Amino acid sequence: MRAVDLIQKKRDGGELSREEIAFLIQGYSRGEIPDYQIAAWAMAVYFQGMNARETGDLTLEMAMSGDQVDLSPIAGVKVDKHSTGGVGDKTTVVLAPLVASAGVPVAKMSGRGLGHTGGTLDKLESISGFSVEMSREQFFAQVGEIGAAVIGQSGNITPADKKLYALRDVTATVESIPLIASSVMSKKIAAGADAIVLDVKTGSGAFMKTLDDSIALAQAMVDIGTHLGRNTVAVISDMDQPLGYGIGNALEIKEGIEILRDGGPKDLREVCLFLGSQMLVLGGKAQDEAEARAILEGHLADGSALEKFKQIVAAQGGDVTQVEAPDTLPAAKTLIEVKAEASGYIESIQAEAVGIAAMLLGAGRETKESQIDLAVGIHLAKKVGDAVAAGDTLAVLHVNAASGEKVREAQDKVREAYLVSAQPVPPQPLVFALVTKDGVTRY
Repeated sequence: MRAVDLIQKKRDGGELSREEIAFLIQGYSRGEIPDYQIAAWAMAVYFQGMNARETGDLTLEMAMSGDQVDLSPIAGVKVDKHSTGGVGDKTTVVLAPLVASAGVPVAKMSGRGLGHTGGTLDKLESISGFSVEMSREQFFAQVGEIGAAVIGQSGNITPADKKLYALRDVTATVESIPLIASSVMSKKIAAGADAIVLDVKTGSGAFMKTLDDSIALAQAMVDIGTHLGRNTVAVISDMDQPLGYGIGNALEIKEGIEILRDGGPKDLREVCLFLGSQMLVLGGKAQDEAEARAILEGHLADGSALEKFKQIVAAQGGDVTQVEAPDTLPAAKTLIEVKAEASGYIESIQAEAVGIAAMLLGAGRETKESQIDLAVGIHLAKKVGDAVAAGDTLAVLHVNAASGEKVREAQDKVREAYLVSAQPVPPQPLVFALVTKDGVTRY
């Protein structure tokens, strides 16, 4: 078997066998197949695609390239949740304790952010002392005892995917649905979940900008999960504006705590309840979405979800008093208001531009080596549909040590991100579709 023959086969629209895919991925992982040949193969996939079986086999090969977590020592159906990313997306902070309070174990391995804001791990580290590092035995023990833990991914989870992604990033082959889907799902498979709920974002702040592309990606990932024996569903949710009002690590933790206190922004609450309901159904704790939602709303109302979050924070070394008094979380020294220049109604907010503005302030990483400032970020004062008068505050920048030039650039980006209409703007959907192995349900 030769790599060049397999490149040609895929270039010409052929279907690769399981053995051929294994040859390519294993050979690349071992350094026996050079970058330039895998780059050529990735470009062939970009143009010719892969069918569901090929994509499933690619996913499994990447999952098997490193450590695989066996969650069987933990009782119950372990349901994982993955988001394709967005601006202000702090759903894991809410969902881990909320779902665990309803009896579904959440053994969550998360990552750090590269881009707009920190990842889930960075956000949780806004809480003093919170540790995302623990042994596998400690991880299992914590999930078994209190029902949830959120830790960093093992350094050897899906090394083939890490190597392939770095190559795709510099060869213009990132935007391939089979390659995206297999990259995401290989990590979920390796992490050992019994069932998977995917939150696929769509809109200006999402990787997939159109609903059709988002559904296509969701279908590919659900097909992979089904092919590999994992019960998988995907929710298509809105990212045409930031989720909630806070963008930035400590700001997002505060907002997550508000939801767990049965308050907080309506859009964040709704998306968390929808995702959490899917997790409860897959976890066997509810017959359908309506029953699951009622259970989750009950756990928000009676304080048990907040209590579960406190237990997670305490177990991982965090300062629980900061959960009880969120104003003691890291706070920026300076607040700068961005004012509206026209009156009317907020028609749209370019989420990606707001995310980049938050990164300029230090809330995210421009490179892997960048240091995050957990206190800084942006708090939106207006969302889509809100009325606004000239001179009203659109957003507030939370600023520490960023240079004056970067602060001015962030102000400009936020101001330009807001589009004001003279006419009232109807509310937009938060959830567009649910994708299962049985098909697509549009809302």
